[in-house]
Amino acid sequence: MERRNRSAIRQRTYGAPGATPTIGNRQTEFPLRILVHSDMVGAIIGRGGSTIRQITQQTRARVDVHRKDNVGSLEKAITIYGNPENCTNACRKILEVMQQEATNTNKSDVILKILAHNNLIGRIIGKEGNTIKRIMSETETKITVSSINDINSFNYERIITVKGSIENMSKAEAQISAKLRQSFENDLQSMAPQTVMFPGLHPMAMMSATGITYPGRGGPTSYQQFAPAPYPPMYPSTIPPINPALAADVQETAFLFIPNSAVGAIIGTKGSNIRSMIRFSGASVKVASTENEKQGATGSSTGDANSAQQASRKVTIVGTADSQWKAQGMIFDKLRDEGFVPNNEEVRLTVEILVPSSQVGRIIGRGGSNVRELQRVTGSIIKLPTQGSTDGTEDTTTVHIIGHFLATQSAQRRIRSMVASGANPVPRPQQRNSRPTETPQQ
Repeated sequence: MERRNRSAIRQRTYGAPGATPTIGNRQTEFPLRILVHSDMVGAIIGRGGSTIRQITQQTRARVDVHRKDNVGSLEKAITIYGNPENCTNACRKILEVMQQEATNTNKSDVILKILAHNNLIGRIIGKEGNTIKRIMSETETKITVSSINDINSFNYERIITVKGSIENMSKAEAQISAKLRQSFENDLQSMAPQTVMFPGLHPMAMMSATGITYPGRGGPTSYQQFAPAPYPPMYPSTIPPINPALAADVQETAFLFIPNSAVGAIIGTKGSNIRSMIRFSGASVKVASTENEKQGATGSSTGDANSAQQASRKVTIVGTADSQWKAQGMIFDKLRDEGFVPNNEEVRLTVEILVPSSQVGRIIGRGGSNVRELQRVTGSIIKLPTQGSTDGTEDTTTVHIIGHFLATQSAQRRIRSMVASGANPVPRPQQRNSRPTETPQQ
């Protein structure tokens, strides 16, 4: 019986390469990951594995101790798989073993350290800390969250530290895990409609706007495992895909417009947040000053877009496609986590990119067919000047893209793919012969 159960568990995957979680499947398990002091590992495992085997049998949860990871480190990760109740019971058993070991060796009181992906932390804390304060009040515990500055590009997990009695820490863990699990499932649900837009992208990477996978089975979280794949062209006969080897080092510039009220959250105390974005993404991220913003956006633009930008601040991002994905995603995530939109709504921003003016006709298409198809496939709103509405003296033209993160990313990738493949662009008609082409409005 035990062998059969273990075999069944092995077949389940949690963010591992090639795994595709079932959207909306309530049986999808979200593992509980905790940190324990290295000195406690021996007691948790027990002689010949007797203790951990007993915990597994009593709680019907699988417990993996990653004792061979991070050799020499003071703490080791433990991953617990199973349904919520079983995970909580196993965690409590581990805390009891640690408490007994601490008593036997005259060590300090045991604390619980829960690992959680950075993208979920904002919802654990809640707006103005309301969620974490409620959990502390209901469980009579003290809970702190590690700083975002403590994570790095190889590990995007934050540490939630819980202090209190064994019983109260277990209650707090159950509430924290329930919130993490709910947020995880909500992200899966909101990601589901977008799968058609990113056919080469793993669902677990799509779920995280920054493209970081959620905690996997015993391994570190890594962006590179599920980095955005080159998007297949909408028009295979005319638009070849971008060569990843060539695109990898191409520096792109994009402009995001964020609410003025959100500037402080993006920059952070003494610039801490924006420095983290720069470090993790590898992109240059600059928030325009109020004086610069009064001049409006770079390049040609529509009246509607300019009026909307008057209440916004421009953020300039320069970097590769990979860096753009990360940096823009972190901005979208920050606005969501800081409560700048209601919980049941998506963050929608305006993104601008510059394209050669000679390529505008190619992007719009005959009678606006291409831009309409772009909007249909990506779910974004795309605005360009109508053909013949400019004097033709500008080398570049601004494309306005409005939508949520995945929609704007899809539109950017596809438009840049069209531009990159434009060695033989569609000729722009002479102004005297052209008829204005209406692009869909917001």
